Amino acid sequence: MRILVVEDEEPLAEAIARGLRREGMAVDVALDGDSGHEKASITRYDVVVLDRDLPGMSGDQLCAEIVSSGALTRVIMLTASAAVADRVEGLSLGADDYLAKPFAFPELVARVRALARRATPVTPPVLTAGDVRLDPARRVVTRASAEIDLTRKEFGVLEVLLAAGGAVVSSEELLERVWDENADPFTTTVRVTVMTLRKKLGEPGIIDTVVGSGYRVPTASVAE
Repeated sequence: MRILVVEDEEPLAEAIARGLRREGMAVDVALDGDSGHEKASITRYDVVVLDRDLPGMSGDQLCAEIVSSGALTRVIMLTASAAVADRVEGLSLGADDYLAKPFAFPELVARVRALARRATPVTPPVLTAGDVRLDPARRVVTRASAEIDLTRKEFGVLEVLLAAGGAVVSSEELLERVWDENADPFTTTVRVTVMTLRKKLGEPGIIDTVVGSGYRVPTASVAE
């Protein structure tokens, strides 16, 4: 799950980013509207957490730009105002949700997860492949009912592959969906993560390598 936080109060932006990363999300941060617009233009984000009052391009304008682009990206607006009129105005701009500051962080996480589900094709609440089960909400993976301890990146890779429904997912797409903008696209980090993930999942293997294209979990392995 790839998230963009656009917030000009740097301590708050970093606090939100750290918290979302602890929840297993890949998070980029922009401290003004212009850089937020640039990042949103070149990267496919599931959700943008957007402060309404920004230097440079305003949050309202950035929201309108994201909506008009036709992207599936969902927007949750943050604002210091809890007035009903402000919430209505924010939603009328195309925002999918609206949260007044100060807010409870677990509520933000729940809302971001709910919006992210709407940013991608509909998937079951629990993803399965054979006897492997991945529960995104609980952050739990099991095989034959035994829980498997995965790192955040391993969990993210498995979630993306299962959600693809048998389609091939390239290393570049995995890097974009699971890592953040600081990831080096020329490293072997995806290959190494897939290798350790396979070891932890055990046999029989469920992840195929498609030479020159990427990885997939064959549809025959995915429970209906």
